[in-house]
Amino acid sequence: MILSLVVLLLGWNYINSMYKFSSSTKVNDDGNFTVMSFNIRLFNKYDWLKDKTVKDSILNFIKKEQPDVLCLQEYPRSEQVRLEGYHNFNATYNKGVRGGQAIYSKFPIVNSGSLEFPNTLNNAIFVDIAKQQDTIRVYTLHLQSSGINADVEKLKKETSSHLFKQVGTTFKAQQDQVELFLAHKAKTNYKTIITGDFNNTAYSYIYRKVKGDDFIDTFEEAGNGFGRTYDFKFFPMRIDFILADKDFTVNGFKTFDNLLSDHYPIKTTLKLP
Repeated sequence: MILSLVVLLLGWNYINSMYKFSSSTKVNDDGNFTVMSFNIRLFNKYDWLKDKTVKDSILNFIKKEQPDVLCLQEYPRSEQVRLEGYHNFNATYNKGVRGGQAIYSKFPIVNSGSLEFPNTLNNAIFVDIAKQQDTIRVYTLHLQSSGINADVEKLKKETSSHLFKQVGTTFKAQQDQVELFLAHKAKTNYKTIITGDFNNTAYSYIYRKVKGDDFIDTFEEAGNGFGRTYDFKFFPMRIDFILADKDFTVNGFKTFDNLLSDHYPIKTTLKLP
């Protein structure tokens, strides 16, 4: 009993990263705006889900929720979706810049760009948006995936040595990508929001490096329950994040449970004093 208690106490700081015991905090304020992050898995281009209406369902979901800023990962390079009432930056349609992600904003976009990660299809993009008298930078990241099939039955057939090697290679690539991102972020003085699919958990070195000491995990601040963002059988994995620097007040957070991808969308409500 004493040993179990000691282990629980040692791990107490990590519990909020996995599970929020309190109900979601929601504070109404005229200064609120919302940010959503969603890995849409190419709008189900290769029929992972048998439902043929997935793309329309995703677009209807976005139309219903009306986030002020929308960050999409695994955005299909072959098409450009226009959303009424939004400005957008889609790297696919900028010459020499890798696609696969998009950011939509109801606020004017005054600058945008892409961070090209070497030897991979992954990248990060950013926009600077004008909100009243402030300029806010918004990043969305899609860090390296391990490529490991999340199906539990298929995982059982993998050898531990092969999995270990694959995961090690992935984490090294993620570390290199994060170093490039941090070097880019260090060049701006704008108040910043970081969103995206990190392909790693809140316990990882990668997450700690991106979050640093200056950012708030909006789920930990105002979320509820496990906050699962990835459809992994038997275990509630949270690998998608919205981080806001400490100048922002977090007035709400929601994890949606509609299965339109292998990821679940997340949305936070922020205020900038």
